[in-house]
Amino acid sequence: QAKAKAVPTAKANTPFQRRENEPACRSSRIFPIRKMSDNADKRKREEEGEAPKPGANADGTSAIQNGWFSEFSTMWPGQAMSIKMGKTLHEQRSDFQDVLVFESETFGNVLVLDGVIQCTERDEFSYQEMIVHLPFCALPEPPKRVLVIGGGDGGGLRGMLRYK
Repeated sequence: QAKAKAVPTAKANTPFQRRENEPACRSSRIFPIRKMSDNADKRKREEEGEAPKPGANADGTSAIQNGWFSEFSTMWPGQAMSIKMGKTLHEQRSDFQDVLVFESETFGNVLVLDGVIQCTERDEFSYQEMIVHLPFCALPEPPKRVLVIGGGDGGGLRGMLRYK
């Protein structure tokens, strides 16, 4: 009586297939996922009546000193991003985050949320092009309808409108 021979199945090694015990985001092996503890600490201080001013770092220290905005983060120990500030265009505490918008000499207008630089006029195109043009170029023809969730600064939508 012949035994049935097990045929090994070849697993497709696509970029979309995760290996066992691999994090959902491969880049999280290199860049640690941001812990919400920074914002939780800030919220706790606010509840205790020690609300930091918009533009403060996660530890509550002022991010603005001597005309410079400096972003310090526990994600990048030993380094900071500093930009020379011009005029402050907007500064407020919303229900969800600290919002700061200022002019800089070299980066144009800068958007800062919760003490973290989100985008600048000088470099925003690089992010927007990657999230819009690569997927759109992979399609056989531009889509007729697109759903935008979030949208942030509107740069993604601006890039999508180039395809109509």
